[in-house]
Amino acid sequence: MSQTDRKIKLGAFIMATGHHIAAWRHPDADANAGHSIRHYRELAQTAERGLFDLVFVADSPAGWDQGRDPEVSSRISHAAHFEPVTLWSALSQVTEHIGFVATASTTYEDPYLLARKFLSLDHVSEGRAAWNVVTTAADVAKNFSLPGHPAHSNRYQRAEEFVDLVLDLWDTYEDDAIIADKASGVFVDPRKIHLVNHQGPNFSVTGPLNVKRSPQGRPVVVQAGASEPGRDLAARTAEAIFTASQSLADGQAFYADLKRRLGKYGRRAEELVIMPGIFPVLGGTEKEAQENYEFIQSLVHPSIAWSILKQYYVGVDLSGYSLDDKAPPLPTHTELNQSRLKLVSDLAAQGLTLRQLYLSLATARGHRTAVGTPEQIADAIEEWFTQGAADGFNIMPPVLPKALTDFVAEVVPILQKRGLFRTEYEGRTLRENLGLDRPANRLAARDIPVLERSA
Repeated sequence: MSQTDRKIKLGAFIMATGHHIAAWRHPDADANAGHSIRHYRELAQTAERGLFDLVFVADSPAGWDQGRDPEVSSRISHAAHFEPVTLWSALSQVTEHIGFVATASTTYEDPYLLARKFLSLDHVSEGRAAWNVVTTAADVAKNFSLPGHPAHSNRYQRAEEFVDLVLDLWDTYEDDAIIADKASGVFVDPRKIHLVNHQGPNFSVTGPLNVKRSPQGRPVVVQAGASEPGRDLAARTAEAIFTASQSLADGQAFYADLKRRLGKYGRRAEELVIMPGIFPVLGGTEKEAQENYEFIQSLVHPSIAWSILKQYYVGVDLSGYSLDDKAPPLPTHTELNQSRLKLVSDLAAQGLTLRQLYLSLATARGHRTAVGTPEQIADAIEEWFTQGAADGFNIMPPVLPKALTDFVAEVVPILQKRGLFRTEYEGRTLRENLGLDRPANRLAARDIPVLERSA
């Protein structure tokens, strides 16, 4: 695809009431939206009306308030929400084109069960499923009868094996393995069902999976890690990556680094779609947009402000600081989310006060915030797309459903008029719409032993 033929890819990154940490308090939000199937149905259909490629929900095996004190936990709305594969299975039945990205953990899930769950979603949605691979930063070991949260390096070592195993399991049936010949009475050709026979340091799995191959070859693999091992895992296995960058220069550096790493694994630049997050605050005028931004920031309770900061200042005593003091240096290492710690450290190094730092994080947790008119938001998106910082964007609406509805109605037409965004879907599967090739069967290509007929 030539540079002039490229089109922006768009994802709707959905949090129940919106991405701002105080979104649930906004007059435009339904505070109970996290358990409303009607709300999520409206969001998915709005995104599809806007010709988005996908909708995505982040997820964790723990409540979002785990580890916080009760007073803080009582003020956070993200603690309880739907399990994403269940949610997307339902919403795939009221949409036709939009893809569904669900998060699942390589640290706290089982490869066989995860492979079966996501491949089933892919069939239910007729080829529109994707798995967002995470190693889980939060320590939730106590929910899984485990002695403790694995170290960062151990989580990524397990993830490498986990992803390879899932990819193999998704290919245990060849495309034409199901014959279903009523005349002969033969339903399946056992020569085209592959065993995995995996033996590794973390897993021992024979296979085969009990779900046939995906309508799109396999579910799309998405990743969000930006640490060194995260980037390498993405370059080897991911087909889309969700990332956070604050500046054009940072976005360009990340984009160039990931695209360059692909060659190490025999992959082409087009095989990985890079989608930074952007938190758009819209207004009819610049003044109105700024007022909208300042209003939602005013809804952040002081106890939440300190809670946001303490997530990153682990082991640092902040009791002697006020919010108007200059932000001190952050710790240099964490066993949790290393890439996000780096991003927040870079923000603090700009000379921000603690108040300015938490306000930056309250919006989109370190993702890029853009405040302006629809034309200005479109300008910001176009700049990153045309200047080598993005293939697309994860739109992070501040307050839902209004912010997504406004983006679809006001920004998407501008991008279309500029020739940067589609005016109709290219295909029926997520892989087709993202411009990704249908992958060959991994096991057939490697001639993995198959199930033979009994003598």
